Amino acid sequence: MKKFNIRKVLDGLTAVSSSSAASQPGNKENDLIPETLQSEHFQLCKTVRHGFPYQPSSMTFDPVQKILAIGTQSGALRLFGRPGVECYCQHDSGAAVIQLQFLINEGALVSALADDSIHLWNLRQKRPAILHSLKFNRERITFCHLPFQSKWLYVGTERGNIHIVNVESFTLSGYVIMWNKAIELSSKAHPGPVVHISDNPMDEGKLIIGFESGIVVLWDLKSKKADYRYTYDEAIHSLAWHHEGKQFICSHSDGTLTIWNVKSPGKPVQTITPHGKQPKDGKKPEPCKPILKVEYKTTRAGDPYMILSGGLSYDTVGRRPCLTVMHGKSTAVLEMDHPIVDFLTLCETPYPNDFQEPYAVVVLLEKDLVVIDLAQNGYPIFENPYPLAIHESPVTCCEYFADCPVDIIPALYSVGARQKRQGYSKKEWPISGGNWGLGTQSYPEIIITGHADGSVKFWDASAIMLQVLYKLKTAKVFEKSRNKEDKPSTDIVDEDPFAIQILSWCAESRMLCVAGVSAHVIVYRFSKQEVTTEVVQLLEVRLQYELNDAESPDVGGEQLPAGGTSSPQTSVSHSHPSTSSSSSDGIRDNVPCLKVRSTPLKQSPGYQVELVVQLVWVSGEPPQQITSLAVNSSYGLVVFGNSNGLAVVDYLQKTVLLNLGTVELYGSNDPYQRQPRSPRKSRQPSGGLGDISEGSTTSEDRCKSPTSAKSLSRTFSRLLSSDLDGRDSSFSRSRSSSVTSIDKEAREAITSLHFAETFARKGEAVATPSLWVGTSLGTVLAVALSLPPPGEQRLLQPVIVSPSGTLIRLKGSILRMAFLDSTGAIIPPSHEPWYEPNAFDDRDEREKARKRRPVSVSPSASQELSETHYAVVCSEKQAKVLALPSQASVKHSITETSFVLRSDVVQMGSGVCVACFCANGHIMALSLPSLRPLLDVNYLPLTDMRIARTFCFSNNGQAMYLISPTEIQRITYSQDTCENLQEMLGELFTPVETPEAPNRGFFKGLFGGGAQSLDREELFGESVAGKASRSLAQHIPGPGGIEGMKGAASGVVGDLARARIALDERGQKLGELEERTAAMMASAESFSKHAHDMMLKCKDKKWYQF
Repeated sequence: MKKFNIRKVLDGLTAVSSSSAASQPGNKENDLIPETLQSEHFQLCKTVRHGFPYQPSSMTFDPVQKILAIGTQSGALRLFGRPGVECYCQHDSGAAVIQLQFLINEGALVSALADDSIHLWNLRQKRPAILHSLKFNRERITFCHLPFQSKWLYVGTERGNIHIVNVESFTLSGYVIMWNKAIELSSKAHPGPVVHISDNPMDEGKLIIGFESGIVVLWDLKSKKADYRYTYDEAIHSLAWHHEGKQFICSHSDGTLTIWNVKSPGKPVQTITPHGKQPKDGKKPEPCKPILKVEYKTTRAGDPYMILSGGLSYDTVGRRPCLTVMHGKSTAVLEMDHPIVDFLTLCETPYPNDFQEPYAVVVLLEKDLVVIDLAQNGYPIFENPYPLAIHESPVTCCEYFADCPVDIIPALYSVGARQKRQGYSKKEWPISGGNWGLGTQSYPEIIITGHADGSVKFWDASAIMLQVLYKLKTAKVFEKSRNKEDKPSTDIVDEDPFAIQILSWCAESRMLCVAGVSAHVIVYRFSKQEVTTEVVQLLEVRLQYELNDAESPDVGGEQLPAGGTSSPQTSVSHSHPSTSSSSSDGIRDNVPCLKVRSTPLKQSPGYQVELVVQLVWVSGEPPQQITSLAVNSSYGLVVFGNSNGLAVVDYLQKTVLLNLGTVELYGSNDPYQRQPRSPRKSRQPSGGLGDISEGSTTSEDRCKSPTSAKSLSRTFSRLLSSDLDGRDSSFSRSRSSSVTSIDKEAREAITSLHFAETFARKGEAVATPSLWVGTSLGTVLAVALSLPPPGEQRLLQPVIVSPSGTLIRLKGSILRMAFLDSTGAIIPPSHEPWYEPNAFDDRDEREKARKRRPVSVSPSASQELSETHYAVVCSEKQAKVLALPSQASVKHSITETSFVLRSDVVQMGSGVCVACFCANGHIMALSLPSLRPLLDVNYLPLTDMRIARTFCFSNNGQAMYLISPTEIQRITYSQDTCENLQEMLGELFTPVETPEAPNRGFFKGLFGGGAQSLDREELFGESVAGKASRSLAQHIPGPGGIEGMKGAASGVVGDLARARIALDERGQKLGELEERTAAMMASAESFSKHAHDMMLKCKDKKWYQF
């Protein structure tokens, strides 16, 4: 048995080998088609990332630009402006972002990371870049503060010291506030890390410093000493100023808030425990959980707002995380669905010394972003316009359709608009900065996501944006168990029994088919009208793998499953033989895994159930999960397969046409001499598909997405080491859910299905409807379909399914099949146009639509005798193109050292190509029909099975995958799109006037008071403060460069200030020059005087007297 080195595969070895077996008979036929696609048409780049930032850690807001920035634990930055303006950037180190600070209205952002580095980002370009970085060597960063319109950043550390950084040059000032100088003798112990720094809103020369232990120091920057020290015996978590600068508020670890007068350091003016029970005997209230953050915001007209997170009493076990809003005498406790990471209050002014006038609170949760309207009664939330709900339930599969029919997005939007929730704030979304890009791509794009709770979401993905259109809940078809004990014993999965595994969608006819984890298939039709279905149509299929007693189909008739019925009105009531068919010893037989609901089902406009197909237990063995699925609206058929076999269902007549074990599909052509086997009695291990439990152990024979490295490598070794006795060195990587290595050869799963109007038999003269079946052992079998005439006859006469004898063999499991016509264009599977299924008044229209049985829309409709089609088949190892009906082929080995995870035949401009994504991270494109390599890029190593499960290519060079459980990453492999991307991206920075500073008022001007300004340059500049120690921090210039910095640092505000500073500096320098010149003249004079004196002294001396 050949051994494969897992490390080599994962290290991304170059996967394309030279074209093998290219010179075969029939190659001349391929040369007749001129191929327009060349390698210069291909280029790979990331386009845009959608969804909620995974594992967020910090947040900030620019109140003038109205831009929100979120940092994550993996060093990612996500910037949000108005809906449709989003940006993603990444710190190279991958360290967690602990704090973010905007240079307000300057188009720049400072980020502080857990690896003790700070970075300056330039946001004045469409793809933000780092201009400077500073890496601290000896100190851990704990808190940063950048005052409004200042270029000096205060950096607090774990040792309790504060360093000052010039954000223009990103150099450290020599001015340092040392912890021991700050606290002096007020405390015997170290005060702990710095948890807060901010300047007094009315006096920039006074800095308040909060230490974790409970000590607060008001530091005078000019005199370099502490004015006041405030001590409280509980740890401090956060601190906030009243805008007049006479009071501040602290939040503590015992759930209390203390309000202090600046000039009364002895004790707090007021101590509040917002959630503590007040004892009657005047004792201290019971301690509560820590208040992690507090904000204190004033209004001109009324009471100030105190907004805080945490602080609940300890006896509220099981209570959800809360945000508390205290306003006057009212206290509102707002429950959140997830733990709170951070919150920010949005205010009308950027000036800290003015009435704040708060209007909204942005709350960043672990898995959501909520914005609360403070101005409306009841504090309603704003409707979130960003596509952040991708992970509402974990994504289990997805499909991408670029270049859809133009009417599909408005149709889905109109039915989806009725699903919107009520009760949102009436106001406009407050994060409204930036401008949209000028997208030149005008074709409609749709992404469909299937989820663990059985829901299916349709997203409009046109022009690099993303917006949810419609949500379908497939679980409504089934009866739900109310509690754990009530769960049916027939379940084959422990959690998420409705999870979606496979989606098959026809955009033209709008037919949708989904396969779920409980071996169920549901067929849906699209309707704009509401309908109540009295009885859900149900078929039960007994797919088993037993050579000795498996039924063989009637040649022209219908194959009825045990437990199903042939009548089109299959009713639910007698379709559950769960009791009657369980034998006396309790072996489950003929029972499905889920119970279809027996009550009438009200179906809203949108997707409505046409038919439910369920696989049943066979002699105590659970049904195998479905591995492939296809639906065709023109033929009225849905087909699916698993590791046992294949079933073809006529959804118009509600009957099973074919129910065959995989082996029987071969007939006498079976290349493997297989032995019959007896069914295993074991219950199938559970296997959810979502990323719910991150480190769950993966059962040896279960197709679950492993997330831990251990189970990942084990899965890979399992996938890579199966070599069937060296026969064809085929990777039989079956996608069935319970296949053991002993059983693998006998168990051949159906992995790919494709309907086509082509030549199913060798030498056939006319293209006819057919079904092509691909298996996990690398075989493709063609099945001919004979359809009755359209109209009434279609509903009465049976569809005849017959094997054609055509058999194609490749190495590795079959992934994708497609067909090209004689010009090299894709032949799409035939489909019928969409019609309204519930329009009872125009029945004639429906009949007309029924009778127009469309055929494929390609030149092949002429059916000339000389017509040639090309079948394109892609497996895990190879691609093959066959000329039909002659069946001469050309073959190309895609990868020797790895295997293909996803492959699609896609339209690229005027040409067609095969796009592949390999397990070693390579993305490739091959031309058609000659299979010339056009692209091979080592894009990303497969670190997570989630990527393998969700990666898909689409037309026009588009592709996507789930980069994290909450985010979709879109990429392009088209040179055109890469070149136009800059235009399509939105702009974050827009020139906006900074609001005027608050008026000081006549009396404040007369008697002093009002805001005191400070010349920070004089204090912190090198001339006074000196240079900082070189070993303290290391400066790293960013790729953005100095020129970019000048652009970023010169805002609309900054221009005048900078011009003034430049003039001052020039005057200063001229003054200095004058002084220097004068000093030089004076020293020259004194030198000449000294020289003259010397000459006189020595004039009369002889040489020997010296």
